[in-house]
Amino acid sequence: MSTHPFRFGVQVGGSPSATEWRALAHKIEDLGYSTLFMPDHFIETELAPMVGISVAAGATDRLRVGMLVLGNDYKHPAVVAKEAATLDLLSDGRLELGIGAGWMKTDYEALGLPYDSAGTRINRLAEAITVIKGAWGDGAFDLSGEHYTIRSYNGLPKPVQQPRPPILVGGGGPRLLRLAGKEADIVGINPNLRAGAITSDALKTSLAEHTQEKIGWVREGAGPRYDDIELQIRYFVAAITDDANGLAEAMAPGFGVSATEVLQSGIALVGTVDEVCDTLTKRRDEWGVSYIVLGDDTFEAFAPVVARLAGT
Repeated sequence: MSTHPFRFGVQVGGSPSATEWRALAHKIEDLGYSTLFMPDHFIETELAPMVGISVAAGATDRLRVGMLVLGNDYKHPAVVAKEAATLDLLSDGRLELGIGAGWMKTDYEALGLPYDSAGTRINRLAEAITVIKGAWGDGAFDLSGEHYTIRSYNGLPKPVQQPRPPILVGGGGPRLLRLAGKEADIVGINPNLRAGAITSDALKTSLAEHTQEKIGWVREGAGPRYDDIELQIRYFVAAITDDANGLAEAMAPGFGVSATEVLQSGIALVGTVDEVCDTLTKRRDEWGVSYIVLGDDTFEAFAPVVARLAGT
């Protein structure tokens, strides 16, 4: 297994004003983070991701921008491809396109969209990725699929990054992670959100043994290209603290697991700076995960970790 250098990103929903948003993007860049990511939901108080990351890219020089992740069912993939290529062009090649099958039931209910079976949503995502890659490719292409029909379409503009901007797909189940392994450049190892909401089951599906199983599904889908893929984890339980066990013991009963299982799970990153650096190095050795994403409430505390590990 090849070892990718560590990269760090921040997932953030937005800021109250343009001035604060630009300042936040600057701070993320100045602290050595690779990427600013935005989620894509409708019932939350989040900014629209395509617009938000465009402004963040315009306010910075090196910071990469991306979505973690776009819900495929919310927009036609040819429109996504055009907007993304435009952003890649205008940011001088700093886009990472994150796209997923969609999972949050409340978004679908708010928009009056049918919440199809997971299998149907994943099949539609597979076709959408084909549309995006086709639109970014050379010349016109056609697609006669179950969900999308494309006729002699030449997507313009073309992105700056070649052969194309990195595509990020995340998931927690076997079908989606095998698809991600087959099609994506960056694969997010996520909780299984099969309930359509965040529940206690999500942490249980991210325990260490299940994380290893998920990585196995990515490997199955990727085949010989596996070593080229960056594996990513978005850490939802993250803290720099001298009392990791105390924090884990306080959380564990709510999830029905032990404190040790919390600390070893694939969504928890807790400890002193030294302990966190050791954990990330160990997980890269064992899991191959090198791309670390934190939330906007924790990224400043983790700056010493970024300073020590980014690029190594």
